[in-house]
Amino acid sequence: MRPTRTLHRMATKLNQIVAVEKGVKAKSAQDLADALREVGKPALLSGIARTYQPKDEEGEVLPPESTRVQVRAEETLKRVAAGLTRLFDVTATKEVTNGRATADVVVDGQTLLREAPVTYLLFLEKQLAELLGFVRKLPVLDAAETWSFSDSADCWATEPVRTVRTKRVPRNHVKAEATDKHPAQVEVYHEDVSIGYWTTVKYSGALPAKRVAEVIERIEKLHHAVKFAREEANSIEVADQRVGDKVFGYLFG
Repeated sequence: MRPTRTLHRMATKLNQIVAVEKGVKAKSAQDLADALREVGKPALLSGIARTYQPKDEEGEVLPPESTRVQVRAEETLKRVAAGLTRLFDVTATKEVTNGRATADVVVDGQTLLREAPVTYLLFLEKQLAELLGFVRKLPVLDAAETWSFSDSADCWATEPVRTVRTKRVPRNHVKAEATDKHPAQVEVYHEDVSIGYWTTVKYSGALPAKRVAEVIERIEKLHHAVKFAREEANSIEVADQRVGDKVFGYLFG
């Protein structure tokens, strides 16, 4: 075991930090639940724009139809990160004050957290497990469509697809011509006739599957690194208590 340095008492009392942490923890949990509820409503993440063009000048004129994307999963990620950043920082302050066993958290050769207390590493393990469950439920773009990001709509969009609008028109088929003894035998049938075109673009606030997989991979990597650091943590005092920005800069950056 490596020797630890003596911790100096912070200006804020420990019981004050604990009291603040409880409120921040409750708020972040509510924010996460609200975000999960929000992205769990497909209708809010979907949009569409349709314009109609009659086949000729005498054709029926129809107004355009559109539905705006109300929820963008990428923005939801940012709100979740902002709320959890405060929780991560407050908890770190408490644990640094009360903890002695520390270790660095290193992912792919990059040190994300320096001298993290073992108690805070335990906290991170739990938070990352919950965050992983949230990210795994994020909506992904429909793989059956080809998507590209639209700067004007600020979300993902498909290429315009043109479809034909048809109308059933009755036709007469003369089975037998009229004679001086019998009227003509006429059969009525219906034919679909093209009268115009719809041009449709689909919009979505969901995320590409590759993006979600990338975030999941990063969370899992960090989760494993935190476990390793907890096993190694013994005696180094935490130097930086503001870790939330670094964590979420890595996860969602």
